[in-house]
Amino acid sequence: MRTIGVSAKPHDERAKAMACELIDWLRQQGRQVLVDSTVPGFDELPLVEMPKRVNLMVVLGGDGTLLHVARCFIGHDTPILGINLGRLGFLTEAAAGNMLEVVEKVLAGHAKIKTHFSLQAQAWRGGQALESGHAINDVVLQRNVHPRMIEFEMHVYGHFVFRLRADGLVLATPAGSTAYALSAGGPIVHPEVAAISVVPICPHVLSNRPVVLPASASIELILTDSPEPAALNLDGQVHHELCAGDRIQVDRAGTVSLAYLPERHYFEVLRSKLLWAGHAQE
Repeated sequence: MRTIGVSAKPHDERAKAMACELIDWLRQQGRQVLVDSTVPGFDELPLVEMPKRVNLMVVLGGDGTLLHVARCFIGHDTPILGINLGRLGFLTEAAAGNMLEVVEKVLAGHAKIKTHFSLQAQAWRGGQALESGHAINDVVLQRNVHPRMIEFEMHVYGHFVFRLRADGLVLATPAGSTAYALSAGGPIVHPEVAAISVVPICPHVLSNRPVVLPASASIELILTDSPEPAALNLDGQVHHELCAGDRIQVDRAGTVSLAYLPERHYFEVLRSKLLWAGHAQE
């Protein structure tokens, strides 16, 4: 790993200071360091060019910062190492206090790489494509700023599944199953299971339940009724307005690679960060 990329949470003085510390340390180790615009004072390389130039990408921030950077790495094998400066840090590996220790271990080859597939969503109005984008956690159709429910249909492989009135719908990858989908009552899906969770948000029926589809499923959502413009959100960061009659096509897309230390275990992360299922008996 000769060339290392560094990105930090924007407008965060702590993240900037730690990034500068990391950059100095990496250069002392004889590594070439490429920095994006989030760390002023260095020669800037646009984030979209990083995947072709770096052997490891280090991101300082929370899960949101990691997701923002990771969307630029979809379809590339470059591993991404997250240093958690946020609240939960479910996708990130290291705490701020042991940043250099963890980076050193990863550079020495003591890391395991986990791949996560993404989703591509494309919105259509009639025969015209409106917007297209990727999500690593989730694609969400939801009411926008207005308080009333929206109505939508879901079709899978061209077959009608349901029509529903609700606040919205979450389509989550396994990585996203512990994010918004979990808060909406969806299942926890192990990251090695290739599946998409379909989780309604506050549905106006008692019989509706989340469903898990194969990752290969081709999903179409049709916004049949919305009193005001609704919204399509990707990872809670990319936002597009929709009107009644618009369609959203969602399909599996490329993968991203996240670096973790070998001792990290998924169920331990669930217990420690989500307080899931109590503690093991001693």
